[in-house]
Amino acid sequence: MMHILLHTLEHTLTDSIKLLPFLFIVYLIMEYIEHKISDKSKEKIKKAGKFGPAIGSLFGIFPQCGFSVAATNLYAARIITLGTLIAVYLSTSDEMLPILISRAVPINIILTILAIKFAIGMVYGFLIDLIINIKNKNKEVENKIVDICEEEHCHCEKGIFISALKHTINIFIYILILTFIINFIIEIVGEDTLKSFMQGASIFEPIVASLIGLIPNCASSVIITELYLSGIITFGSLIAGLLVNAGTGILMLFRINKDVKENVKIVAILFTLGAVTGIVMNIFNITI
Repeated sequence: MMHILLHTLEHTLTDSIKLLPFLFIVYLIMEYIEHKISDKSKEKIKKAGKFGPAIGSLFGIFPQCGFSVAATNLYAARIITLGTLIAVYLSTSDEMLPILISRAVPINIILTILAIKFAIGMVYGFLIDLIINIKNKNKEVENKIVDICEEEHCHCEKGIFISALKHTINIFIYILILTFIINFIIEIVGEDTLKSFMQGASIFEPIVASLIGLIPNCASSVIITELYLSGIITFGSLIAGLLVNAGTGILMLFRINKDVKENVKIVAILFTLGAVTGIVMNIFNITI
């Protein structure tokens, strides 16, 4: 057992440390872009009107959960529709993108995943607005628009370098722990046995992935992405988990939207859409 633990730890450290420079560079670029376009993006989402789901889904695919938090604030003030909020939640990428980039996943695959999330978020957003017939209402509320930097205490006021460094360290720790757990399980169970088990229960995989995606933390997107890259879950399950993963947007929803029953319904809609989409993709063996 000690031999397995040491071998797993060595393998984990070797794989994970290689990611550090790539993660930092990616986060530094992302921080720069996010600070440049953040305010303009929020204004465009506010003014999107009936095209809200398309605009919201487009901005949602940018990494980090800042847009899901911003959209949650806008929805709580009834500035955007429920369809727009769901579109942002479904398309939000959170930590998926930096992990895929740092793992040297081909750019065409990354763009395909982003395009799928964008399309699904937009279509479901329009359908929700059409079915429920929600109208935008400019209603004043006591809650102010809370900035993601303030929520996550990422010290953006100290510059993008410090913020990028903090994000890099946080995600590296998640990756290190998760990679160790996955590698240890594979060492004990055996890769072929684990894959056979997951494939045999593929109809339930998207449901489990969606439950993981509901965890309001960047760890959930890290877990789902790493499981897919390790060949443990299917592409449909990856999409299911990532669709449901709205970052800290869900936490913000329960914090500032006073209607708890409505919040539960929104989470239920999000979970159902993600799980059903993943199951359908698995049934038709959709992959890239």
